[in-house]
Amino acid sequence: MKPSVTKKNSYYPYILLFIQPIFMASNIIVARGGVEYVPPVSLAFWRWLTVFIILMPFFFNEIISKKEQFKKESFQLFFLGLMGCGVCGAFPFIAGMSTTMANMGIIYTSSPIFIILLSVFFFKDEINFSRIIGLILCLSGVLIIICKGDIAYLLNFTFTSGDLWMLGAAIGWAVYSILLINWKSNFSLMSRFTLIAFFGAISLFPFYIIEEFYFFNTEFNNNFLFWILFAAISPGIIAFTLYTKVQKYVGASFAGFTLYIFSIYSAIYGIILFDEPLLFFHYYGAAFVFLGVYLARKVIR
Repeated sequence: MKPSVTKKNSYYPYILLFIQPIFMASNIIVARGGVEYVPPVSLAFWRWLTVFIILMPFFFNEIISKKEQFKKESFQLFFLGLMGCGVCGAFPFIAGMSTTMANMGIIYTSSPIFIILLSVFFFKDEINFSRIIGLILCLSGVLIIICKGDIAYLLNFTFTSGDLWMLGAAIGWAVYSILLINWKSNFSLMSRFTLIAFFGAISLFPFYIIEEFYFFNTEFNNNFLFWILFAAISPGIIAFTLYTKVQKYVGASFAGFTLYIFSIYSAIYGIILFDEPLLFFHYYGAAFVFLGVYLARKVIR
C-alpha cells in the first residue's frame, strides 16, 4: 500500500516515528515491573479490557450506528485483536518469565524483517537497496546495544522456551501491522481501535481463565490497578494510536522501523529507571539506528 506523505505534512510522520516508541517502549517497564505483581496473561487481558472500557463511551454512538459494517468487519476485527492484543499482548510477558531481556530484544527486532517480507510477497509493497541498507544498519545498532559491544555474546547466544514465545510475538506484530493497513475499514481510527481492543480481550479471556485456575491467581489490589492502568494508557492507547497514524503516512514496512527506535528508548528507560549504566556501545548502537532510519526514510520522500 502506498504511504500518504505529502509535501504539506512531509515532516510530521517522521516526528511521529520518533515520538511513538517513547510510549511503545514503556511496555518494557510493564514487562520488568508489572509481571512481579500481575500474572502475564491476566495483565494482558485486563489491560485490553480496560482500554475498551476507557474508549467505548467516546465512540459508542459511531459503533452503534455502523452495525452493518461491524458485521462485515467482525472477523477482521477479531483477527487484528487476536494478533495485536492477544499474541503481542501476552507472549512478551510470558517470555519474560523464562528468558532474558537481551534475548527478547534480539528476537523482537526480527519483526520489521517479517513486516517487509510479508508486505513484498502478499501486498506488493516496494523495497529497494536504500531501505535494505537502512534495515541492516538498524539491526546492527540494536545488536550492538543488546550484546554490549561484545561479539562473543552473539556467538554464544542460546535459545530458551521463552524465546519461542518472543518469536511468536514478533511474527504476530508483523501480521498485525500488515493487515491493519491493508484491510480497509469503515470505522474511524479510534473506533476501530476500540473494537480491536474488545476482540483482543475476548481472545485472551479463555487463556486468562486457564491461568487463573491452574497457574497463577491475580491479586486485585493497588499494584494491580496501577499496572493495568499504566499498561492500558501508555503502551496501549497512546502507542497503538500513534503507530496507526505512522502507518497511515509511511506504510507498514517503514513504520516497522519504530521497533529499532523502540530498542534505543528501552535502553534509556533502563538507564533512568533501573540504574543501568550508559556505556560507549549505547552511543554506537544509537548512531547506527538513526542512520538506518534516515536511509530508509529517503525512499518515500
